[in-house]
Amino acid sequence: MSTEFRIDVQKALGKTEVRAHFRKAMDTLMTNRRNQFPDDAALQALRHQAQAIRANALSKLPELLEQLEAKLTAKGVQVHWAETTDEANQIVLSIMQKHQAKSIIKGKSMVSEEMGLNHFLEAQGIEALESDLGEFIIQLDGETPSHIIMPAIHKSKEQISQLFHDKFPDIPYTENVDELTASARRILRDKFYTASVGLSGVNFAVAETGTLCLVENEGNGRMSTTVPPVHIAVTGIEKVVEKLSDIPPLLSILPRSATGQPITTYFNMISGPRQADEKDGPTEVHLVLLDNGRSNIYSDPELLATLRCIRCGACINHCPVYVRIGGHSYGTVYPGPIGTILEPQKQGLKVHGELIQASSLCGACGEVCPVRIPIPNIINRLRYDSVRKDTEHTPTFDAGTKRKPLEAAIWQGWSWSASHPSLYNFGGTVATQLRGLVPNKVGAWTNVRTAPQLADKTLHQQLKALGVDHE
Repeated sequence: MSTEFRIDVQKALGKTEVRAHFRKAMDTLMTNRRNQFPDDAALQALRHQAQAIRANALSKLPELLEQLEAKLTAKGVQVHWAETTDEANQIVLSIMQKHQAKSIIKGKSMVSEEMGLNHFLEAQGIEALESDLGEFIIQLDGETPSHIIMPAIHKSKEQISQLFHDKFPDIPYTENVDELTASARRILRDKFYTASVGLSGVNFAVAETGTLCLVENEGNGRMSTTVPPVHIAVTGIEKVVEKLSDIPPLLSILPRSATGQPITTYFNMISGPRQADEKDGPTEVHLVLLDNGRSNIYSDPELLATLRCIRCGACINHCPVYVRIGGHSYGTVYPGPIGTILEPQKQGLKVHGELIQASSLCGACGEVCPVRIPIPNIINRLRYDSVRKDTEHTPTFDAGTKRKPLEAAIWQGWSWSASHPSLYNFGGTVATQLRGLVPNKVGAWTNVRTAPQLADKTLHQQLKALGVDHE
């Protein structure tokens, strides 16, 4: 993975046109967010409230999940638990087989991306079609999302126009965004009515009332959850909140942090299947609660804050690394700062440990996070774990994976010499005399930096020459 990641990064850095496109898009998103929060005191108060809501929910997570299940079950929703993505995929497949469904229409869901659901269902002979415009575009091109909010942000208008023309030759070529959107809607409209099953994600699940909340802009989420006779919602176990009154503050800060909108176009509240006196909606609703490593994260008091994330993407939009390498370079479902801390925790440092080096630690991600996840601190913690075998978290995150025997031996030697002053001073004197032999390349650190040069005199020698008592 390390070599693959570095190769992908080098390729991305060479795509100047794509990098310019990312820069423009991220600048726009940052400006939009800034304009939504003109009063910093009000922003910080809202961030504090959102943080408290998410932290409170996580502090009671096991009991809130049980309460959520009980409330939903009482309303006729069938709740399923999945420890792994394989289990989650099998649950979805079994529901579809029960209804002899051959197609599924999907609203936007990052958890379904995490599951690899589309490829899994297609291998079973089931059509899985994305209805979110961005997801639809990248599905047509056989790609994965490059951003958790705007999946096709890496593509230009011209590329999308050509893609539509290639995939749908009967549609006249156009670069008009409204016309392209209208064409996509016409293509998808029939799919909503013919699909036997619709699937969605969940932004917030309210334990108090048994309500699944879905935030969206295009209406595809509402169509996917109401038109097909069966609705399947998939979500991570961390998305639960305690009370319905927790939703307004989160809804206030989520879209403003994500896209700079005061509120999204649609906010859906799903409480159960169609009742006898109702004229529309699915006759069957399922909720799949996915763990996939989240319980391991939950067990660590310091890393627990990772699970506060509300998937707004603000940390990604403000990240100087992401804007230069794009989302695909990460090779993960979640890119940018949130992916940098989440993916190694879910799949282990052995698999994604290289991602924790993809950070300048500038702190921008932590400064804009609406729920105040201390992302830089967590990156440092994971870096620590990656090179220490004596950490208590070895079984969970493959601690010590990046530890190199030679490097460890060098540090042990330095530690020993530093505890013996006479030997240390002698070594410093010898090193200054042999400074001309220091190589210009001393590993990856000097790939983008000039190798440091030793001074011609040790610090003790310089202090002695100045008449400073240094003993």
